[in-house]
Amino acid sequence: MTKRLFLEMMLEILYPRRCPLCRETVGQKGEKICPACKRSLRPIREPACKKCGKPLNRQEQEYCADCGREEHLYTRGLAVLPYEGAVRRSMGQIKFHNKREYLDFYGPYMAEILGQRILSWKVQAIAPVPMHPAKKRRRGFNQAELLAEKLGECLGIPVMPGLVERVRATRPQKELTRRERQNNLKGAFKIRGYDVKLKKIILVDDIYTTGSTVDAIAGELLRQGAEEVYFASLCIGRDDSEIL
Repeated sequence: MTKRLFLEMMLEILYPRRCPLCRETVGQKGEKICPACKRSLRPIREPACKKCGKPLNRQEQEYCADCGREEHLYTRGLAVLPYEGAVRRSMGQIKFHNKREYLDFYGPYMAEILGQRILSWKVQAIAPVPMHPAKKRRRGFNQAELLAEKLGECLGIPVMPGLVERVRATRPQKELTRRERQNNLKGAFKIRGYDVKLKKIILVDDIYTTGSTVDAIAGELLRQGAEEVYFASLCIGRDDSEIL
């Protein structure tokens, strides 16, 4: 038995793994979520926005309200789960209560649901959406970075956590209007050590809202020489329009 395996076994005995949805102890050894809770998950299916992957209200829709009125800089995006209910509460536990171990389930689950489509894009690298260094120090981790690492490990795609850097602290996007969001992110990101051979990149984040952050990063990458920038998020909101 390796030292790492022994330590993992001891940690599991001392700190039993809890389900990221119901937060009860996961009974079966090696499992990261209750079987019943995993069955309750409803990954996004069609109809979904052809640009960002947001779930839509009607089969005949092609784009959500945001993508119908905005021209995004990224090529295409995908998301795993609607940002609602138990999943939304689970995201809050990760971000604000240091339940980063929940990402041990969500990362591989992201690969399970989105993997084939991501591989079809033939991306050369995964880049997590960065946090400002001061915020990362306060929280202790960047959930997007941990998701990206697990996704890259599952799919065999290199992860470049230092490619995109957030160099300016910004106000929370959820507090702002669309125009304020765009202005809020101007000059917020820098690209470090870009390789000119890098033409297709996928950004990874935990939650996608309007796409302002992804567009701001995509714009910087395109200026460096990238040809296509994609994104994958664990969660995304539902379309808020009835008719586009």
